[in-house]
Amino acid sequence: MKFGNFINARKVNYPESWIPYILDYVTLKNYIKQNIVPNSLALSKLTADQLDWNLESTNENSYQNLVTSRLGKLQTLVGEFLNQLDKEVNTLNEFYVSETERIVSYRRQSEEDTVTSKEMLQRIIKLESFVLLNYTAITKILKKHDRHAGLKISDSYLLRISYLPFVRSENLLTLKRVLLRDIGETSQTPSCTSPELILSKKISPAEKKNWFPTAALLPHQKVLVSLTGPHGTDIIGCILQCASTHNCEIEDFMFSRLYHTATFGVLITLTNDNVAIFQDLAEAARKWDGTLSFEIQENHGPLPKSIEEAPYQDRVKYAATILNQNGLSAKFLYEWTHLLLKHKISVEKMARLNEGRVSCADYKLSVPKTVDYDSLRVQLFQLSLSHGTDVAMQPYDVFRRNKRLVVFDMDSTLIQQEVIDEIAKHAGVVDRVATITELAMNGEIDFKESLRRRVELLKGTSVSVLDTVKATLTFTEGARDLCKALKKIGLKLAVISGGFMPLANYVKNELGLDYAFANQLKVSSDGLTLTGETVGPVVDGQRKAELLEVIAQAEAVTLDQVIAVGDGANDLWMLAAAGLGIAFNAKPRVQERANTRINQKSLKYVLHLLGYTDEECRQLYE
Repeated sequence: MKFGNFINARKVNYPESWIPYILDYVTLKNYIKQNIVPNSLALSKLTADQLDWNLESTNENSYQNLVTSRLGKLQTLVGEFLNQLDKEVNTLNEFYVSETERIVSYRRQSEEDTVTSKEMLQRIIKLESFVLLNYTAITKILKKHDRHAGLKISDSYLLRISYLPFVRSENLLTLKRVLLRDIGETSQTPSCTSPELILSKKISPAEKKNWFPTAALLPHQKVLVSLTGPHGTDIIGCILQCASTHNCEIEDFMFSRLYHTATFGVLITLTNDNVAIFQDLAEAARKWDGTLSFEIQENHGPLPKSIEEAPYQDRVKYAATILNQNGLSAKFLYEWTHLLLKHKISVEKMARLNEGRVSCADYKLSVPKTVDYDSLRVQLFQLSLSHGTDVAMQPYDVFRRNKRLVVFDMDSTLIQQEVIDEIAKHAGVVDRVATITELAMNGEIDFKESLRRRVELLKGTSVSVLDTVKATLTFTEGARDLCKALKKIGLKLAVISGGFMPLANYVKNELGLDYAFANQLKVSSDGLTLTGETVGPVVDGQRKAELLEVIAQAEAVTLDQVIAVGDGANDLWMLAAAGLGIAFNAKPRVQERANTRINQKSLKYVLHLLGYTDEECRQLYE
């Protein structure tokens, strides 16, 4: 609702004789629109030609001439605007002084009349509400002026009027307390929900001590106050001191800091309509070199869960982690932000996770329920490819940083080699095995068939080759640190591999994992050579997903609390089963189908997807 319409709607709440004293917000707004806007110095009101750099230009529309001309006009126009506003404020102030004197005089004439005390209290409450409405109108018209004129006068004007009686209202506040005491002494218990105070019964001292006017007599007006300045803790303290002095209720607050500039915002509920709190806030802002702003919150339905949530209700929350070990480029960040805007996705929070040049950032996103997530995922994949920068989106919920189980593939994930290729080197069939491996990794042939073909080529190879291969295995960068960190925060770890058990057990012991599953090679009866066959169920893609679920059940973990990391087509099943499935430096076909990708050298970035900063990671490594 536009504020001019809001004022008109509120007029019915006040006596007809008060209406002429309501600030003429519409007339002042029209003056700004008709006179100040055409002569604005605000950047948004100037054209590209008017901002053009030309030192020799004598054109009357050159920037220098334009500013000089408009400043001259604004000197008169702003003066006229302030003159009109002063008259409105003075009229309001005189009305307030007159009405206050009348109430105080009425009180002196009727000190023993408790019914009159009730009526006077109601009139005071209504007068305070009337003043608050007008004070809100003053602040809103000043903000409109500042925005359209390109000149900032709001703070100084509000400070200027902060000493007027209608802002300070000390006499009225004193009288109000006396009336509340008088009525409390003759009132029934405070549990009465009617706005009418019943005055016929005396109450006991115990009841009197806890008496307060019923909710229907209190305004419960909510105000969002914000103060920005160089003194963070002092800013917090001075606002809370004002709230305490005026007996306000604290609904919510938030604090942010950018280098030495801090902003503290607090949502308060006024327990009366006395606007003296704004005079105190203005004084506090001046004392601490701060910029004060506040917004009167219209009471239409329930408040959002928090100040931060206010603009983003009824949306789906996602966490997005963007990552490039070489740094996030401005071009990528622009295209990423443009993509969010295209889908009407709002950024609620963003924070850097790494130290040094920004290479990893974490976002909290507010996504409309109408967004086609499959289409968005495809566009994110294309964006990632074109910039070599990973974008990982996952639900923003309690499970994000509360994972309980991590399941890894082994080959080209925890270790840099494909173990069957390493064995094939010693068997002299490396090229033939590698060809089959590549087909399997790209999903071009069935994994079971590819495994059967490759193992068959190893027939007659000495079993001792497995120990030889162990000595040559190279762990992926960050694997040891990641597993150490994950164990330290209490996660269970498993390796589920399409490779072979002797090597999976070696990796399990080296990294301190809890489980290892892989294929079992059959050996000859004398135990010296491989037969070219496997024993037991083949650990293919579906088997990996089944084993993941078995471990989760054994550990009493929900799938939302499981992370799976792999690189091949046979990992897609377990990546899909896990709450967070990560394709790590995976083949293109796998990346295209996976929801989350990491294409950086180190496995340590898995921790960033959980929201951990470099400093937190370092604490876990150490």
